[in-house]
Formats: sequence, structure tokens, C-alpha cells
Amino acid sequence: MIKIKLNNDLYSYDVYHISNLFFDSIELIDSNDWNYSVRVEENSVYITSSEKVESYKFDKELKDKSNVKIAVFKYFTKLTGKMLPWGTLIGIRPSKIALNLMEEKKTDKEIINYFKHHSLTKENKTKLCIEVAKREKKIVNDDVRTVSIYIGMPFCPTRCLYCSFISDTIANCRGLVDGYLEAMIYEIEKTADFIHKKGLTIESIYFGGGTPTSVDNNQFEYVMKSIYDNLLKTKVKEFTVECGRPDSITYEKLISMKRYGVNRISINPQTMNDDTLKLIGRNHSAKDVIDKFNLSRKVGFDNINMDIIIGLPGENTLKVKNTCSEIIKLRPESITVHGLALKRGSKMFENVLNNVKMKLPDQNELNDMHDTTLDCAYTLNMKPYYMYRQKNMVGNLENVGYSIDGKECIYNVEMIEDKQTIIAIGSNGVSKIIFRDTNRIERYGNLKDVREYTRRIEEKVDGKIKFLETLYKASSKK
Repeated sequence: MIKIKLNNDLYSYDVYHISNLFFDSIELIDSNDWNYSVRVEENSVYITSSEKVESYKFDKELKDKSNVKIAVFKYFTKLTGKMLPWGTLIGIRPSKIALNLMEEKKTDKEIINYFKHHSLTKENKTKLCIEVAKREKKIVNDDVRTVSIYIGMPFCPTRCLYCSFISDTIANCRGLVDGYLEAMIYEIEKTADFIHKKGLTIESIYFGGGTPTSVDNNQFEYVMKSIYDNLLKTKVKEFTVECGRPDSITYEKLISMKRYGVNRISINPQTMNDDTLKLIGRNHSAKDVIDKFNLSRKVGFDNINMDIIIGLPGENTLKVKNTCSEIIKLRPESITVHGLALKRGSKMFENVLNNVKMKLPDQNELNDMHDTTLDCAYTLNMKPYYMYRQKNMVGNLENVGYSIDGKECIYNVEMIEDKQTIIAIGSNGVSKIIFRDTNRIERYGNLKDVREYTRRIEEKVDGKIKFLETLYKASSKK
């Protein structure tokens, strides 16, 4: 535990989060039992250790909080030797900053200088923001009468070590699945009635989870037919199913997806190293990934995404290179590279908290791993098209989606950019209405617990439809 004394509570959020980039555990205190003291005065920041005092003068062009963050960041970078390429940026959507600057007619060079000056962001990360922003701008549809749909399946074959989602293993939920599916289909039908009655257009549907394909063949067919009959009455640009686990994919489920209009799927190895797969709790091998990918091709899928996680325990650059090598052989249309996030509620977070031996890569190796995945994307003729960041990411890096031209995931972009209304179906789903005129977002969350979701489905769907009426009233004024 690193204890930091701060003389001004106004900067506690900034000092805490910047310091937390460098240490596993931080506590801000108001006593003399400190490791470091941060003192903010009128035009300077003074940081004291047991040995000496470092001073940092304010840059008058920056806000006071930015100056404090930069001072703390510079101090701990020098102290620890950690090279954090995002600098002081801790927000989840840095590409939005680039997009806003582009709308102000700033050149790429001016944007790079802005990021460097305001947050010490490295040039390669700023260029990533710029490239993502340019592609997102081409995809975003902010028509108030166009929506996207998220459908959530809260079951998985097993629970991964890093997972904190409100989901459970299918084996533990056998008695709940049929009731949940009935409730979810009720919500699909009522949501579809609202959409068609109001004359709204569905741009994309994303069926995620959990793992949608964790249910059996008949249950999956039942759900897919309901989605098709209710939500695909008019042409939808994109219908994605996140198959996720290869051990949950069957020929019958792939045929169901083709029959009912799915044109994009995701098969997620996370790693192609069998020892890591076993460690993180996935009941499949790298060979299973290859076999199910090839089966999907034979069935006719020509838009397949694959997920990779960087920073998994026991992994190094060599292992990431092996994962990338195997993915290059398969040649998917897109890959999504996730930085490992230590999320509260995950088994991995508990292990770290309880000092269970878990070797995670150091910062320099994490940077090399991300460079390896970038090389992989370029080898596959892919470019970045969306990006977001999370709290507690190992190495303070980012999640990036890469794709070949024309195979970008529309739903991912619409979700990240907050320009389009998203209607969520299923437990733990959160619908959000975007009000373009006031740049306001309103949210309505479904119940998280599967039992409660199933029991109270009519009540909660009625509430959601009333919530969505707000969208119709706003759009009818346009």
C-alpha cells in the first residue's frame, strides 16, 4: 500500500487515479504516515519523498487539474521507470477528443501536439485516435429514428478467471434457462411492437452475453427464430452473434444463424496457447478454435471476428506472437484486441487481492505485446475502426477493434460513440436514449438477476416501453 498525503481535496480524484497507474494499491491520507506528499500551491506542485522534494511549475495554458496530473505523472514515471504511452489520459473514449478537434478543423499535427501538451500522450497513441476517429465518422448514424438492438444471454459454458459479468455457467442454471428464454422472447416481441408501431429503423442487432451459443441447439433455434420473426421484418444492415466459445458452437447452431439472417459472428480464442486457456478456465483448445472457425467458413460465414486478450497471466510476447501467427493463418475479417482489466467481482481480482501467485507481464512487455497485435492487424490488411479503454486495465492500455475495409462492426461504433439510441433486451441490459439537441443520454436498466428478470418481466418491459416513448416524442418533433 502506497500512502500519499495531499494538501488539497480538490485534486484528490486526479492524484489518486494518476498514482494508481504506477502502483497496485493507493491510499490518500491526512496524517504524517506517508510515502509521498503532494502539495499544490498557487502556481506549482511540490512532491516530497523521504529523500527530496521535486517541484513542477504550472503551465499557464493548462487548467490547474491538468497541471497537477502532469506533475504527478512525471514524478512517478521518473521514479518507477514505467513508460505509459497514454500519459495522463484515463478516460474511456480518447478518440472522441481527436474527433472533436477534427471538427474544429485541426490538422493531424495540431492534434498530436494537443495530446502531447495536455496529457503527455505518445504520438503513436494519438495517431491511433486520429485513425479511429476518421473511420468512426464514416460509420456513425445519428438519425434520431434509427436504433440498434442489444440482446443478452447471461449464461456461459464456464466462468473465465477474468470475468466479472452478471452471468453463470450453463450447468448451474439448467432449471432457469427455459424460463429466462420465455421472458426474453416476451421482451423481444414487445420491443418489436414498439419499434414497428413508431416506424423506427433498426440498423444493427448484437446478440451477446455471456455466450448466446451456450444453450442447446433447440433452445438456440427457438431464440433465433423469434429474433428473425420480430426484429428482421425490414432490412437490418448488421446482425452479429457473439458465439464466443468454440466449445459452444455446433453445426446446427451455425445453420440456425445462417437461416435467420446473421451476417457477422465472433469466435473468441482470447489466446491460442493451451496452457493459458486451461489457466483462465476455458474448456477448449487452440485446435477447437481452428476447427470451429473452419466449420463456420464451410457454412458460409464471410465476416468473422476473433478476440484476443493482452496481459493474461503467464503470457509473454512470444506467446502473443504464437496467437497472432495462428490467427493470421485463419484470416478473419476483424480482430478485437483487449487489454486485460482486473475487474472487481472476477476470480482474478480476488487472486491478486489475496496475493495468490499470478505472474502478469510488466509494462515494457505489455507495450511489446500490443505492438505485436498491431503488426498482426496490418499483416491481415486491417485498420483500427473503434477503441475504448477501461478502468484497472493492466498497463493502462486500450481495447482496439481492427477490420478490413467494409467489415467494421457497426454496433460497436454506435455503442462507443453515443450518437445512436440503443435498445437492450435481456437481463442486465441497459437501454440508452440519445437526445442530439441537448447532447443528453438517458438510461433504463433491466434487472440483473436472472430469476428476478424472469419473474418481473411484464412489469419491467412496461417500464421500458414507457421510457422509450420519450424517444418517439422527441423524434416526432424533428
